[in-house]
Amino acid sequence: MTDTTEIRKGLAGVVVDTTAISKVNPETNSLLYRGYPVQQLAATQPFEAVAYLLWHGELPSPEQLRAFRAEERAHRALDPAVKAAIDLTPVSAHPMDVVRTAVSVLGARDAEASDSSPEADLRKSVRLFAALPAAIAYDQRRRWGRDPIEPREDLDYSRNFLWMTFGEEPHEVVARAFDVSMILYAEHSFNASTFTARVITSTMADLHSAVVGAIGALKGPLHGGANEAVMHVFDEIGEAAAVEAWLDEALATKRKIMGFGHRVYKSGDSRVPTMKAALDTLVEHYGAQELAALYDALEAHFVARKGIHPNLDYPSGPAYRLMGFDTELFTPLFVAARVTGWTAHIMEQAASNALIRPLSEYVGPDERQVPGA
Repeated sequence: MTDTTEIRKGLAGVVVDTTAISKVNPETNSLLYRGYPVQQLAATQPFEAVAYLLWHGELPSPEQLRAFRAEERAHRALDPAVKAAIDLTPVSAHPMDVVRTAVSVLGARDAEASDSSPEADLRKSVRLFAALPAAIAYDQRRRWGRDPIEPREDLDYSRNFLWMTFGEEPHEVVARAFDVSMILYAEHSFNASTFTARVITSTMADLHSAVVGAIGALKGPLHGGANEAVMHVFDEIGEAAAVEAWLDEALATKRKIMGFGHRVYKSGDSRVPTMKAALDTLVEHYGAQELAALYDALEAHFVARKGIHPNLDYPSGPAYRLMGFDTELFTPLFVAARVTGWTAHIMEQAASNALIRPLSEYVGPDERQVPGA
């Protein structure tokens, strides 16, 4: 290190590796999954096809999608040991703690836990993808004091997820909005949780360990927890008429307002219009015009004053609220989606691995002697 060493806090602007999984195209401000704009994928593909794309690099043919869906549906039932582990966690614990525990147990009990071959990691990824909805739905229902609901193999991924959570087949509007949210949350390059997963993988740790670490990173309010924070803000404000006064005080006290801004996007998060359109369908379906008015008012006033636009968490939080999920379950829903991107990156890192070990600049005391040494 020298006096001219440049420190980039948070690794801002540092390119640490290559990836073929996703990127933000600066020319179109579009998030691309394997080259495809995510808004096009959300408009035309089911979530299962997008998961397949992230893992295999290409969209599935109809035959490949049928085979993949059959494999996923065969692994939906939750291991009784995972249920027992969830039951041991208090309902006062954050649901992200429950998901983290569930993934640890799933990993410890996976027959291929010690096999990190590309083929085994892909199979483990599919099993984890299939089991997470059951774990999350199980936890949501026990918090409500309701009996768990077993998965159904005749329903697609999103409809089955909602069925296990609420005990009824979802309306098409709800199922479609949920599917869109899963697609939009599935992947986002070297974000904090994905980079955490790649760092862990670089040590040659197993896939489940890397996912557990990613869950820990995602829990923070500056990352995945932001969608929860959005609804806490909405609950605090109460109604559209109270937005200006609330915002005056929040800005005067330099309060960080979650759901706005993004390190990557400079012209607004390209995923927001797609999720906002899905939210609009839910508003109409549920007759939630008051929520929509609050949403619009806060966005308009904040953008006018700060010039900072919403990110994906801003429309997804109200969407999950309207669907009926508890606010604390929003980030576990993020996990269920992002596990596809995480595992794609885990496999990519393992395929061309180098231990991720950055340097630091020491600013502590100069070398000194222990008294009496």
